[in-house]
Amino acid sequence: MLQADDFTDEQKRYLEGFMSGVAARRPAPAPSAPAGPEAIHIRAQDRFTVAGRKLAPEEKAKRDKNALDMWDEIVANSAAGKYPRGSDVFLTKYHGLFYVAPAENAYMCRLRIPNGILTAGQMAGLADIAERLAGGGADVTTRANLQLRRVAAENAAELLMAIADLGLTARGSGADNIRNVTGSPTAGIDRDEILDTRPHARRMHHHILNHRELYGLPRKFNVAFDGGGRVAVLEDTNDIAFAAARIRDTGEVVYRIALGGITGHRDFARDTGLACAPDEAVAVATAIIRVFIAHGDRTDRGKARLKYLLDDWGFDRFIAETETELGRKLRRVDPAAFDPRVPRDKHGHVGIHPQIQPGLNYLGVFVPVGRLTAGQMRGLADVAQRHGSGTIRLTVWQNLLISDVADAAVAQAQADIAALGLAVSASHLRGGLIACTGNQGCKFAAADTKRHAVALVDHLEPRVAIDRPLNIHLTGCHHSCAQHYIGDVGLIGAKVDGTIEGYHLHVGGGAHEEQRIGREILRDIRADDLGPVVERLLAGYLAARRPDETFHDFTGRTDDDTLRRLALGDAP
Repeated sequence: MLQADDFTDEQKRYLEGFMSGVAARRPAPAPSAPAGPEAIHIRAQDRFTVAGRKLAPEEKAKRDKNALDMWDEIVANSAAGKYPRGSDVFLTKYHGLFYVAPAENAYMCRLRIPNGILTAGQMAGLADIAERLAGGGADVTTRANLQLRRVAAENAAELLMAIADLGLTARGSGADNIRNVTGSPTAGIDRDEILDTRPHARRMHHHILNHRELYGLPRKFNVAFDGGGRVAVLEDTNDIAFAAARIRDTGEVVYRIALGGITGHRDFARDTGLACAPDEAVAVATAIIRVFIAHGDRTDRGKARLKYLLDDWGFDRFIAETETELGRKLRRVDPAAFDPRVPRDKHGHVGIHPQIQPGLNYLGVFVPVGRLTAGQMRGLADVAQRHGSGTIRLTVWQNLLISDVADAAVAQAQADIAALGLAVSASHLRGGLIACTGNQGCKFAAADTKRHAVALVDHLEPRVAIDRPLNIHLTGCHHSCAQHYIGDVGLIGAKVDGTIEGYHLHVGGGAHEEQRIGREILRDIRADDLGPVVERLLAGYLAARRPDETFHDFTGRTDDDTLRRLALGDAP
């Protein structure tokens, strides 16, 4: 047997080079198969990279670091007074913390409040937190949720712990996760509802919190439950819409299932022809979400929502994959088999309304553009505790309801609310006014939407006698958090002449019975000119409408050129 000493130095170098070349040509050992809750996401990413496609930067960030394991970093950054940098800005949103520079050198913190319902104690506790650690108030969002603003870096960890102490959480309220689960705001108290959505929204909420594989989706995801009552939850704008319905022949109540709502991309959830028992909704939703996780686009953020997978595959293929994931067939029900749905009250989220429980009422409190001070939060908690059952219900219309107020207590509750600078009534213009955060707290927004919204209605109310509910939505950017496409009047922020705050004007949008995407009729309206432009449009409607015709119907039958001329004052 040859020994090493039998080779010359030159032969040894040759053999070393030869063996190195052999090793280089040998296939690398196959990577071990991904395991654990995140494996479904890694496999999905691998399918794109194997096909030669490049992962989006957010996907790379999620693959390099699991955001749910960042608590120690958050605590350390908080102790050092540091904000996240680079991809950590995105990943920190998994904990509900949004670093919103350059709009503000601060965090915004978004909560999770299933079905939008919290106790008076939680509202009062959040008021204390807002005063101590945030900006002294909170914003009601279009997902029946609350946001705390102006959170300093050094307060971030304490804020999250204080929120948890109240029995609430911010986990998964941002980034590529399932957002706050919404349900009918009048669930359990609506005289016309056919199903109480509270238990299903609650179960879905806790199911998400306890399943790590339901985080890190291709993009954000929305789930809503509608109970069939008078107050809307805008379920048709969600990725999954569960809408309660009664089968006429049997009286059975089920959830009809619609998929793919994303009005910022001009699409509503489309009915699938499927239905499920209410207690099956969480399992069905999870199967749908897991199919989206496995096959949603991980390379193009603009096409990474469920709508685009449905557009690519078609509903038949997507439903078949969902049934495979679920392990059984889903139930098909002919839409003609259902009883008609009770019409929604367009502004039923404002005012005094009798409940299904005799002698009790809910008070719909109008919150101007969703903004509450800590003092108002504390005062509302007190009203709910003294005059109601200690329950506060947030709505997708950026206001709130105080439920279970006895007939004899309504007048005093109304007076106490008025003493807070709030009201249980609003004009037909103000009752449907919605505005996103705007450029005072969002780096994407092109305009100060909340300030402009208030100024717009202040201008309109004394000048046009609108006598039926009308919704005005102002959103700051293309993300359309205020859903401008479904407003009777929809306004999206824009920079006029490159620097001046302004808006593009859309009209004729609506949801539910009025489901329609608004049409753009004017561009680049300076914010200072907005009031007169909308005033002329509404005045033109009042002059030309048919008896009992809504603005929605008027814009539906009127061509864009005529509407544009009305707004510009050029109409004959």
